[in-house]
Amino acid sequence: MTQEGLDKLNKDLAEALAQRPVIAAAIAEAREKGDLSENAEYDAAREAQGMLEMKIANLKNTIANAKVIDESLVGTDKVQLLNKVKVLNVAAKQTMEFTIVGETEADFAKGKLAVTTPIAKALLGHKKGEVVEAKVPSGIIKFEILDISL
Repeated sequence: MTQEGLDKLNKDLAEALAQRPVIAAAIAEAREKGDLSENAEYDAAREAQGMLEMKIANLKNTIANAKVIDESLVGTDKVQLLNKVKVLNVAAKQTMEFTIVGETEADFAKGKLAVTTPIAKALLGHKKGEVVEAKVPSGIIKFEILDISL
């Protein structure tokens, strides 16, 4: 993962931790309204608390297991994690650019393609000028690698 990606996860964790007192206050307020067995506000607040705690646990786990890649060590002789890859969809004659990133940083709308996707898996390890096939749910797509950069 990039340092930028790790920083975003840490920010998300801080925001989630800041929500704990808000949810605790909502639970306390709902509890004051009486009978908890038929209190929808209380149930909703407890459910929100459970979801928040799960999110916090997942973020802590992801951060604890994250490995930040030194971008200065990433080459451009073949496609690898953190490379920006310009490809030509051979059949559609359409040029696309992707940056291959870790799963937690993926954002297709921003051109960030998770390393675990079929297209990224197909591109990894190949060089500029090579044609690769990616098996996607709709079939097989052929890509020519036009450029690899950082």
